Amino acid sequence: MRRLVVFAVLAGVLLGPGACAVAIPLIAATLPGPACGALTVGNVPSSLMARTATGDVVRLAATELEHAATIITVGNAIDGVGRNGIVIALMAALTESRLRMLANTSTYPETAALPHDGDGSDHDSIGLFQMRPLAGWGTPAELMDSTYQARAFFGGPTGPNHGSPRGLLDITGWRSLPKGATAQAVEVSAYPDRYAAFEPVAGAILDALTAPSAAGGALAETTAVVFPLPSGTWTPTSDFGMRVNPVTGIRTLHAGADYAAASGTPILAAADGRVLAAGPRGGLGNHIEIEHTINGTTVVTIYGHIRDGGIHVAVGNTVRAGQQIGEVGSTGRSTGPHLHFEVHPDGTPGAPIDPVPWLAAAGATHAARAVTSEWCSA
Repeated sequence: MRRLVVFAVLAGVLLGPGACAVAIPLIAATLPGPACGALTVGNVPSSLMARTATGDVVRLAATELEHAATIITVGNAIDGVGRNGIVIALMAALTESRLRMLANTSTYPETAALPHDGDGSDHDSIGLFQMRPLAGWGTPAELMDSTYQARAFFGGPTGPNHGSPRGLLDITGWRSLPKGATAQAVEVSAYPDRYAAFEPVAGAILDALTAPSAAGGALAETTAVVFPLPSGTWTPTSDFGMRVNPVTGIRTLHAGADYAAASGTPILAAADGRVLAAGPRGGLGNHIEIEHTINGTTVVTIYGHIRDGGIHVAVGNTVRAGQQIGEVGSTGRSTGPHLHFEVHPDGTPGAPIDPVPWLAAAGATHAARAVTSEWCSA
């Protein structure tokens, strides 16, 4: 029996080898499995948007995220894989197939009769990781099974190929290699530099799919607060307070702070909490409301003008600080893409305060602090 402990890691705090505890524990679950406990996949969202290291937008639908959930579940059940190994596997599958189960009907016509998400045409490659039967990865039928492919990618003593071809755990010193290089060592691609760009996307998938999502129950108290947009993506455009509304021309209370950002920029949950509302709301357009318990006080944060199709959570979902919950847009009464961010410290939407000093007091003035899941050997 081992235990996974999920933490919010403050900027500048480093986890040493084998570390299982740092300041600010957010979630601790004890379940059977390897490493420091079992990582459980929560409700799979209907979509997810993330950016590669080169700034390209990747949009994933529920089908792709279900395959990602399988990879995460399989990896967590294999001793020695851990978070980094799962991220590498997701990087590889994103690069090879965009997390789609691809048949190969030109080489293996029988794959057309098996569940698949599309038809590939790269030599005799099949599936999420584009593994080749002729290279010994498995039969066409085996490679059309996402669980089998994930086990083959991770390899090791419990893998189906016993080190030939090599899976992740069969590569000596893989933990000291760059993640992109490790993915290439497994995939042996003609394009070895492609994998590294998908590392931030893989991390976003892992964080989103392993965030707790069950409704009901008391909210866990937290002290971690993060800025609701990624660093370097936004410009402040309108402060909290009385102003003439640029759309209606009426002088009224501007109940939040506005941050201009490109349409599609990820919107991040400011703290751990539970989603109270997610959908259209008058002048706010598409919006999300989240209830938090921060330092013993109930707080509601509101995120407005989210783009159509850009809400990534549902009412009742539980989210973590820094988790992507939506995408910047310009719905409702808006003159351009931006995030309208409100803070209501009484626990019910209706008594807003200036969010700028609230964020500053929490040390969240510029960038979100990273949310990570860390494993250790026990």
